[in-house]
Amino acid sequence: MAERPTPSTTTEERLVHPRAFAPATLILTVLLSVLGAYIGLHLITTLGISANTSVVGALIAMVIGRVGIGFFGKFRDTNRQNLAQTAISSATFGAANALLTPMAIGWAYGRVDLVWPLLIGAVVGLGVDSWVLYRSFGSRFLPATAAWPPGIAAAETIKAGDKGGKRAAILAGGGVVGAVLAWVGLSGSAAGVALIGNVVALLMFAIGLAVNQFITLLPGLADFSLSGQFIPHGVMIGAGIVALIQAGVLLSNRRSKAQKAGDETAAKAAAADPDAADPADADSVTPVQLRRALSSGVVMFLAGAVLLAIITGLLTEMSIAAIIGWALFAAFAAFVHEIIVGLAAMHSGWFPAFAVTLIFLVIGLVVGLPEVPLVVLVGYCAATGPAFADMGYDLKAGWVLRKVHSRHPQYDAYERDGRRQQYYSAIVGFVVALVVVALLWRSYFEDGLIPPVAVVYADTITAGLTDPDAVRNLVIWAIPGALIQAIGGPKRQMGVMLATGLLLTVPWACFLVAGALAVRFVVRQVKGPKAEEELSLVGAGLIAGDALASLGRVLR
Repeated sequence: MAERPTPSTTTEERLVHPRAFAPATLILTVLLSVLGAYIGLHLITTLGISANTSVVGALIAMVIGRVGIGFFGKFRDTNRQNLAQTAISSATFGAANALLTPMAIGWAYGRVDLVWPLLIGAVVGLGVDSWVLYRSFGSRFLPATAAWPPGIAAAETIKAGDKGGKRAAILAGGGVVGAVLAWVGLSGSAAGVALIGNVVALLMFAIGLAVNQFITLLPGLADFSLSGQFIPHGVMIGAGIVALIQAGVLLSNRRSKAQKAGDETAAKAAAADPDAADPADADSVTPVQLRRALSSGVVMFLAGAVLLAIITGLLTEMSIAAIIGWALFAAFAAFVHEIIVGLAAMHSGWFPAFAVTLIFLVIGLVVGLPEVPLVVLVGYCAATGPAFADMGYDLKAGWVLRKVHSRHPQYDAYERDGRRQQYYSAIVGFVVALVVVALLWRSYFEDGLIPPVAVVYADTITAGLTDPDAVRNLVIWAIPGALIQAIGGPKRQMGVMLATGLLLTVPWACFLVAGALAVRFVVRQVKGPKAEEELSLVGAGLIAGDALASLGRVLR
């Protein structure tokens, strides 16, 4: 099939983004959201994982668009397909990770009376997550130009389906390889993200994965467990603290002399050659807007914590001073959890929500929180992060698709409206997920279908912290985590990515990441910078193929 011509980016024709609440679009997004929510519940309760359904939504919208009859023809528009994939992925992660898992903690702990209150807290966390990401995406802290690998995979799938030609062939080839890897039990996504994300960040990720998989092969360490000694958790705590400090520096807008010089050089280069600088790559969220977005998130998390304290009956179990301390800690934990999970997702395409929640559970045990307040705290933390990361992927996909019009004089308003419509579609997905979870949670739990991570949280709270070396290990390993994060800086997130690799158990993923990085280096040396686009297409194909094959394998 011949490749379709790229739309003009210099035309004065008015740019209008499709509406999320247009009847045809809304009907499709609701139906896809029901499908996504069911897929999410099925996978999280049977396998303990959630699949990225963005590509599924995009493909369904493409097929409908190809029908070409009546309103079906409207879905030939890539931006409508983007709204469809946004809704289904939001419903999937919203239902499985943000809503059902927090509820299941109360059930697994034996406090059925906490299930509905935990759902209310999860709704707060889900809402704040999506709001903060929507308002801060495109800032220096969470740039649109960052990797967000699953977002690139969704966008390139949509573009390839629209244009065909060489791009479609490259993407399809990567998809076949990704599917084959998935069917033999390997992660095609691991190789895919290595062809898209930050090289240094992903190298640290690969090192963490390798250490986690092979440390038991060393002499005398056959029965050694990194997680059992809380070493990855300590590294993540140290890296997370430094990451927050780095975020604070960005929020204060205090730039080093080197950074200011770099900004001035870039500005002069853009002025000398306006065609060289793509307007889409500029930050669309100012430091002031970013401060407002993040500070509003903290305030809303605090309000949610107070609400949780009231409806879960903590007021009758704790003193006023203890309630205040608990609410402040819960808001801080939810916010930090959101940021760390988001940063990891932005660079690697993985979000270590379970591991980071477990970190705050351990901290709660260390400071001596009673069991019920700790259950509520962990449920609140578990609700944050996944929706934050997933919306980052979706907005990245939309940004890539809309970037073709970056030279248009109305591009800025068009891009902002596109993000707004995606946010509305995500809300549709979240609302559908809430309805599905509210209707089905009891049937799942009574049949013993409980997310495995919820059982781990509940069992850990019940058992308490019995290892006297745990606190010492947390403190000791926080030091190298902090140092590595400081050395890498906020753009590379080396400490966070190392800790993410140490916390994940993905068989042979370290070799897939390292091998893909090596291929990327060689191809880059041979073909130069122009090779990056084809490498990104291959990476997107690997991720898409892995997602589709994994989904088909577990639902058959």
